[in-house]
Amino acid sequence: MNLPSQRTYAGWLALVRFLTGCIWIIHAVPKFIRPAAFLPPNGAFGQHLSQGLSKAGAPYHDFLLNVVQPNAVLFADLVRFGELLVGISLAIGLLTRLGGLFGIVLTLNYIAVRGGLTSFTNWSSIDGCLMLLSAISLVLPTGRFLGLDAFWARRAPRRTVVVPEVVPERPLDGPRAPR
Repeated sequence: MNLPSQRTYAGWLALVRFLTGCIWIIHAVPKFIRPAAFLPPNGAFGQHLSQGLSKAGAPYHDFLLNVVQPNAVLFADLVRFGELLVGISLAIGLLTRLGGLFGIVLTLNYIAVRGGLTSFTNWSSIDGCLMLLSAISLVLPTGRFLGLDAFWARRAPRRTVVVPEVVPERPLDGPRAPR
């Protein structure tokens, strides 16, 4: 049985990376087209924040209450720009590992707001799937095939491999005392 080539695997990973980026962009674009439907005080962000204040666990609840709620507009902008930048990063294959990391952070926050870090039902939601897809781009070099990360990889200086050698030396004639 022959396994597919590295190029075939790289192509499938690039497709997964691109589709994950498209999902992030699809989530972000409506937040820019209809900002009133997302931004506080009457948008979806405010609703998610109030839901998080009622459901989140102790340390995250305090963070939401003391940091996020007083700066709700700033955090709403961070969410929509974060989703868009993660999507663009993964779609074009630029800084894909960083995009994957921020995708994981965003989805962990979405799950925590629903109070679901300890519940399996929230982990098996679309956010859990999106976190897994973002994790693929974090741990695998998905941007190095059909992505802009390939140009960075080529421009990086190649490391020279150091090969240890054993140099034979003639044995000592015996101990000698200094004169």
